[in-house]
Amino acid sequence: MIAHLSGTLLAKAPQSLIIENGGIGYEVTVPLSTFYALPEQDDRVSLHIYTHVREDALTLFGFYTPLEKEMFTMLISVSGIGPKLATNILSGIGPEELLEAMARGDTARMQSIPGVGRKTSERIALELRERAMKLKGTLEPSVSQVISSQDKGMLDDAASALVNLGYSAKSARDAVEKARSRLETFNLQSLIKEALRVLA
Repeated sequence: MIAHLSGTLLAKAPQSLIIENGGIGYEVTVPLSTFYALPEQDDRVSLHIYTHVREDALTLFGFYTPLEKEMFTMLISVSGIGPKLATNILSGIGPEELLEAMARGDTARMQSIPGVGRKTSERIALELRERAMKLKGTLEPSVSQVISSQDKGMLDDAASALVNLGYSAKSARDAVEKARSRLETFNLQSLIKEALRVLA
């Protein structure tokens, strides 16, 4: 089983990418949370990998952080949730916020994720709440802080604005995160201004 993969990022799209290692190009399916953290094409990339094996296919799922991979493996342990839906869930909510919703048994928050209905959210809460609470307890406080969906949207908009100005997706995302940590309160304009100071 492939558990980790490093190589050259040959191609990337919001749902999948190709990593070349040793002359072989590996196609890897990724959630948006990982896609936004990727370096530029032709740069080196390193991802945590989950190998999904079926009779007719072998599929690689890639994650930028160990937490994303952990959340993915927890999700696919729930009856009725396969790798594709688990990836969609991680694309619709950040891993930290998902972990918080699981630990609280917040079915309403999980139900707001595209593709997750009432029964699925109830199964997640029922089967994963205790595991989520244990995992949350092992994380550093800074990692388990929850970003509200409104703030997350603002961070995404700010990063998108920086990308439109010519910065790489990873540089933009890192600058926005650093700017957010510097500002006690912020709006989109102040976030972009501070991020530009970080990048200067």
